Amino acid sequence: MQKSGSEATLLGMFFHDPQLGWAVGSGGTILKTTDGGRKWKKLSSGTTSLLTAVYFQDARRGWVVGANGTVRTSRDGGETWSAVFVSTQAPLYGIAFVTPQKGWLVGGNGTILQTTDGGENWTDQASGTSAALHSIVLTNQQHGTIVGALGTILTTSDGGVTWTPQVSQSSATFFDVAFADEANGWAVGNAGALFQTTDGGTHWIDRTLPCGRTCNKLTDLIRVRFIDAQQGWIVGEHGQILRTTDAGFNWVEEASPVKRSLMALSFPHTTAGWAAGEGGTIISISPGRR
Repeated sequence: MQKSGSEATLLGMFFHDPQLGWAVGSGGTILKTTDGGRKWKKLSSGTTSLLTAVYFQDARRGWVVGANGTVRTSRDGGETWSAVFVSTQAPLYGIAFVTPQKGWLVGGNGTILQTTDGGENWTDQASGTSAALHSIVLTNQQHGTIVGALGTILTTSDGGVTWTPQVSQSSATFFDVAFADEANGWAVGNAGALFQTTDGGTHWIDRTLPCGRTCNKLTDLIRVRFIDAQQGWIVGEHGQILRTTDAGFNWVEEASPVKRSLMALSFPHTTAGWAAGEGGTIISISPGRR
């Protein structure tokens, strides 16, 4: 456990390196650490909107997104933030950049916004869906995947010019998607939804774990990250932490120091990770080799 000094629900987290990181959440909360999470300082975001995701390109240039089309950017490591105009009032949930100039935001009502000028201007892209889009990941300049509500999975193979729906055969709400390499990826969602692709996002296989003997209902899985081709982590409701060391063939439940839901996850290095969630919860994770 780390002392965040906040009671906010933390929904987004990003570490630039094992010392420098940010967490964002309810009430416009932005927290920053420069010492690996031993101390967290609250920054003024200039908004009281719920913030859902944070991303920094380097130690200084970053973005946060949130409710009601909120987008704010910083050029000084998060010390000060300015508003960015976007043409939507939809809640925004995910940020991804593939180059310093080219990035995307995704959110409610099938919203996809793209920038090609480093975040100065954002333009609407056609998603072909009205489902909430929760997470976006790019594996290279051309290939990317978006996941969202109602089993929605979209992929691009032309650098985001067009987004194509894929069949997940699930009605789950997918909250997050991550790739171990360009071919192998995982999507996680409500009621334990756990789906795998081995072909870059075109086909998805249901790997949802069975409900154990003491299980009434499968726990929502909220964030997934891979730190190399073999090692991956998932966090979710009620402090659940799952880990794989064999590329997702087996997922093992880790002992968690908290019962509060974990909603954010960041691994800046193979030896250092953090998760955050309800009530200002922040935990550090040291993935020693098994």
